[in-house]
Amino acid sequence: MSIEEKQNSPTYQDSNLIEYPQNEREVSSFIKKFYKSNIPVELVGSGSKKNIGKPLQCAKTLNLSKLNGIIEYLPEELYIKVKAGTPIQKIEEELKKNNQQLAFEPINFGYLLNEKSDYGTAGGQVACNISGPRRFKVGSVRDHVLGFRGVNGRGEIIKSGGVVVKNVTGYDLSKLMCGSYGTLVALTEITFKVLPAPEEIKTLIIHNQKIESGLSYLDKSINSSNDISGAIFLPNEPIVTGCVMNIEDTFKLNDLKRDGSLTSIRIEGSKNSINQRIENLIKELQIENLNISILETHQSEIFWNKVKSLEFFSSSKNSILRIVIPPSESVNLIYQLSNKFKYYLDWGGALMWMEAFELSEEMFESIRRKVVRLGGYVTMIKNSDYLPYVEDVFTINKDRFYISQNIKKSFDPKRILNPGKMYTGI
Repeated sequence: MSIEEKQNSPTYQDSNLIEYPQNEREVSSFIKKFYKSNIPVELVGSGSKKNIGKPLQCAKTLNLSKLNGIIEYLPEELYIKVKAGTPIQKIEEELKKNNQQLAFEPINFGYLLNEKSDYGTAGGQVACNISGPRRFKVGSVRDHVLGFRGVNGRGEIIKSGGVVVKNVTGYDLSKLMCGSYGTLVALTEITFKVLPAPEEIKTLIIHNQKIESGLSYLDKSINSSNDISGAIFLPNEPIVTGCVMNIEDTFKLNDLKRDGSLTSIRIEGSKNSINQRIENLIKELQIENLNISILETHQSEIFWNKVKSLEFFSSSKNSILRIVIPPSESVNLIYQLSNKFKYYLDWGGALMWMEAFELSEEMFESIRRKVVRLGGYVTMIKNSDYLPYVEDVFTINKDRFYISQNIKKSFDPKRILNPGKMYTGI
């Protein structure tokens, strides 16, 4: 099936500072002009993730939202090819018609950054490479990108990958694009691998556990033979005046009648398979006598949609940090933090989302040092009025920084694409 949008309309300009190319050829033409004139340019799609990363001061903005449409979708071949500005919601609605999905679970940053739902565009998801709760089972965004087309910093059109799951020809540049935040290429087209959507979903919730026992249950679940697809610990402590995160307010579900923390385990598949695996898991974890809840498919969908939409933080004016850390060190990190932070743990403890009240630069650097010492990294996702700017939004060591510099030079020798978005000098 082909769903192409017309490309013969004139280029639309909102102002002298923003350009709206209609197609890949116009993207190339603009960037060639900027390259010759040494004009730095900010790349944006729908703008849903614009505030992640360091603020840019560019002479021009290239808005790619007009590159919108599904180019080719072959359900039987398990791939969909889209223009980079295509809304994720539009892609998921198309996939749903054939009971398929983007298995990496696109994150919805709309509630966090703009207080309303907004999954952004295909290009934005690839540029940020931030995946949802299923990450530990199916991989990240980069594991689901089969190929791309785009325009480098010289204005040259480049492409990589194909429409087959196994492609061993040349280097896999698709993985470089994921998490590059528009600093290497202006993406124009992306091919995603798609997978069948689960028939049903159930969520086993163990109530009122401390962090040690909660993470122990998640670890045992992930390492069991029950093929779980979500493992999250949602604490109700500490109580922090000034933080908005509140799991009881967020999850006002009929089947969640008990107070305390939520140790939540998702299982997906056919009805008979799910029921058997839930029974097996309860026995293996030896939780028959504990307070537990089991959410059926509808409530499970609501529950996990709230998780991947970060609804806990929807009205927060505080700093929001994303910390990736070895699961064995997450408890250690929690006990090293002050009482000014609310948090929850995803990916079985490997991912921490943190809301920090009155976060100072010194406190942020202290957290960074602790995380790096424990083998992890930190990303500042949202700044607050209390701390509107930090020098190091992302975490990188010297060796990787030099490698990133060389990669940047090969794709964007004059540093005109999103210069300094991730790191000063790149």
